[in-house]
Amino acid sequence: MAFLELNGITKYFGRQAAVNAIDLAIQQGEFLTLLGPSGCGKTTILRMIAGFENPSEGAILLEGDDITDRPANKRPMGMVFQSYALFPHMTVEQNIAFGMQIQHASRKRIEQRCVELLELVGLGDMGKRYPHQLSGGQQQRIALARALAVEPKVLLLDEPLSALDARVRVTLRTEIRRIQQQLKMTAIYVTHDQEEALAISDRIAVMAKGKIEQLDHPEEIYSNPQTVFAATFVGTSNQLSGVVESAEKGLCQADDGYTIHVAPLAATLNGKRVLLVVRPEEITLHASEGESRENGSGNHISGRIELRTFLGPFTRFHVRIDDKTLLTADIPSQQARGYDVEQQVVLTFPPSACQVLPIDADVEQAATITTKY
Repeated sequence: MAFLELNGITKYFGRQAAVNAIDLAIQQGEFLTLLGPSGCGKTTILRMIAGFENPSEGAILLEGDDITDRPANKRPMGMVFQSYALFPHMTVEQNIAFGMQIQHASRKRIEQRCVELLELVGLGDMGKRYPHQLSGGQQQRIALARALAVEPKVLLLDEPLSALDARVRVTLRTEIRRIQQQLKMTAIYVTHDQEEALAISDRIAVMAKGKIEQLDHPEEIYSNPQTVFAATFVGTSNQLSGVVESAEKGLCQADDGYTIHVAPLAATLNGKRVLLVVRPEEITLHASEGESRENGSGNHISGRIELRTFLGPFTRFHVRIDDKTLLTADIPSQQARGYDVEQQVVLTFPPSACQVLPIDADVEQAATITTKY
């Protein structure tokens, strides 16, 4: 039995299903992230778990107990909001103590817990300050400490880092993960930031239109997407649409006429329209066709460098193949020095680098030959 279970959870707002028949099993001590664009239903799921929204259908079980209709203040949950939601007229210590006072904890226990939590979040000397005297990152650390003060069984985090600058976000997400692992606490994290989700999660539920598209470990989500949406939403990717010409031989005909070699496919895909997804780091750059044939294998596509972007350890090249096709290659910066804008190059990538996903008519427009930046 899972620690926390969502069984057929559905939530309607009017006639629109914001969350549609979600089944989810979360293990004790797991860090699960709900990842998706705005409006996909991820925050609504979090609010139903917290008790701020009631499901239209389905049940929520915690350690086997049905808590679907239990009010929010009776659920053993701690929640961290995007907006910090600290009480401005209270000191840091008073903010942390608030939930414990509601639970009628002793003064000694409250004082001891405040000291422990301030040390845990790295702000041991700031208990007497007020929220306006803290930076945004410090305020969010206090919001986290306040959520942990009541010793919840589940920690819920609703885009807690989205209001912070990039450097603080990276630091604080690492701190949140460290604290969660140190306390062995079950945590559910909501974000639209793919890098954030990949960096800190045990598992990721990729969501779209109220449904879970794929639920898996970060490595699998990135390297082995199971749906067109998961493949195109998570990470930077080259997306090539075409038709399977020979599944057994791994041959696909791209819409613009060239052949793409992939790993052998199931025979049922013969003649089917597919989306081919190739990550930029799987592509190698060559100065000439001869060099590419000598050093590369599998697919060879000629083009012209349209844009060169230095990104530290690697350099990103946008290579124009034809009027519609622009491919991206991430090359280690040491190897990228000999290439520049307007240069003719050959891109190579092995058949194993291509993820092949069937596409339906309703997603045909999204599966054009394009690159996601």
